[in-house]
Amino acid sequence: MKILVTGGAGFIGSAVCRHLVENTGHAVVNLDKLTYAANLSSLAAIADSPRYRFVKGDICDRAFLSELLAAEAIDAVMHLAAESHVDRSIDGPGDFIRTNIVGTFELLEAVRGHWEKLPGEKRDAFRFHHISTDEVYGDLPLEGGFFTEETSYEPSSPYSASKAASDHLAMAWHRTYGLPVVLSNCSNNYGPYHFPEKLIPLMILNALHGEKLPVYGNGENVRDWLYVDDHARALELIVTKGIPGRCYNVGGRNERSNLEVVRSICDTVDRVAPANASRHDLITFVTDRPGHDLRYAIDATRLETELGWKARETFDTGLEKTVHWYLANEAWWRPIREKHYAGERLGVRLPA
Repeated sequence: MKILVTGGAGFIGSAVCRHLVENTGHAVVNLDKLTYAANLSSLAAIADSPRYRFVKGDICDRAFLSELLAAEAIDAVMHLAAESHVDRSIDGPGDFIRTNIVGTFELLEAVRGHWEKLPGEKRDAFRFHHISTDEVYGDLPLEGGFFTEETSYEPSSPYSASKAASDHLAMAWHRTYGLPVVLSNCSNNYGPYHFPEKLIPLMILNALHGEKLPVYGNGENVRDWLYVDDHARALELIVTKGIPGRCYNVGGRNERSNLEVVRSICDTVDRVAPANASRHDLITFVTDRPGHDLRYAIDATRLETELGWKARETFDTGLEKTVHWYLANEAWWRPIREKHYAGERLGVRLPA
């Protein structure tokens, strides 16, 4: 297939593009607006492949999208383009409404027009894969429970509300127009090429530089952590084998409190890059943010049983790989750190 990946220069999107080009026979057209969190250097490994093409563009431009879909004869769309940082959504929700809701609407309409013109077999094989987040479900109590595909939506932040709206749009286009939509909701991703304002890369880089490690509240908030390459494999399965109209939750079965995550990072960095004092001494508790969800936990049984997916990385093995990657790839993260945080210390913005 020739697959259009929106947001393919972002963290998860670039992992998807690399996986598709390096590990499958599919061709990839990467559409990205190149906003602050996008980085084409994350795609250097595949940039010269004949099965990969980058196109700069905005998912809010329907005419542009329609031309691109037709010119490239797209067989499937994997829609990852989104504003995704909770704190940024609290500070400025407008960009999240425009990109995540309006952008998804414009893309759906462009894709619908493209799909309706396809000949029979190609029309039947076409897929629109909408990639979303477990944050649309709200949160869970610390003592138990899991998000399933039947969990009711209760978003807490402008970010999660905008993603919930886009999920509903995608499924409505399936039910109303018959567009072959598959939907996936994932837990927190981590791994190489992660933008440095997110929890794990932020803590790794701050620890390496001897800077404070800010933790919201008392650090009890729990997340289920998913290694990004495991997620990319899951997304490939969903877009190629998923049933239209069906949702698939993707999680790593790796629940950790934020404080446990930061302490694990301290242990790992202390071991692989020893300093005069333990990085645990850098942990600082700061005022919690508004509407901070208590716990996320994904039940990925449907994905595991129906499509045969299973996470390969535990949290410990994935974290080890991630820390070593940041140690070995200063050329990737240093320009981002210097460009986006000039005049302010990295760590002002805190993790999801």
